[in-house]
Amino acid sequence: MSISPHIKIEGTSKFQIGEIINNTVHYDFKKIKTYLNIKGHLLFGKNFKIYKEDEPLIFKLCCYYIQDHYSCAQMGIDTNKGILLTGPVGCGKTSLMKLLLHLAPHKTSYEIIPTRNIVFSFNASGFETLEQYNQSKNFCFDDLGVEPTGSHYGKDLNVMGEILLSRYDLFTRHPELVSGSHQNQFKIKTHITTNLNAEELEKRYGNRVRSRMRAMFNLISFNSNSKDKRM
Repeated sequence: MSISPHIKIEGTSKFQIGEIINNTVHYDFKKIKTYLNIKGHLLFGKNFKIYKEDEPLIFKLCCYYIQDHYSCAQMGIDTNKGILLTGPVGCGKTSLMKLLLHLAPHKTSYEIIPTRNIVFSFNASGFETLEQYNQSKNFCFDDLGVEPTGSHYGKDLNVMGEILLSRYDLFTRHPELVSGSHQNQFKIKTHITTNLNAEELEKRYGNRVRSRMRAMFNLISFNSNSKDKRM
């Protein structure tokens, strides 16, 4: 653990988002919101802000990211699973997944990859692209459902469907059997952002993938009426 995981430094400014008691960080959500607003301005520009109506959702995500097992259990969130973050176009899904990486990187980290880029890579390089995601590394697949069908030398493939099946196998595999894993006591995690609902995901990827997604993810959803924050 970082010596001061409760202290965030941005330039010459320090932000205390909790305090250490008995070698355990006790986070303060009000202070976390202040820090996230500042970090959001730095990452996304001066128009970024945390909207009041999104605070319950952000609280859930914060509890997950800091791995507050008790609070997560109270809200029905399994800290061993990944996050499936759904909501309308422009509601802030991708921004949150990028922003919250900075909250407790010693506990929750991953690489964010747009699904369109994965399919474009498959079209150019073929099946070796799939192998890049069949490894003991955490990923967030951004904008699941907007990617086209993959095609390499005339062979069409639902690329993300295949990758999700492989990620499920990694998720259910005993960590000690994962070659090169540095997460000996933790499951391999996959996270997703998507505009699609459950029925649309099943139509796009099939019942087999949807069934495995239920086992792999905590579903956290923006309100269907959430405003487009990019406007």
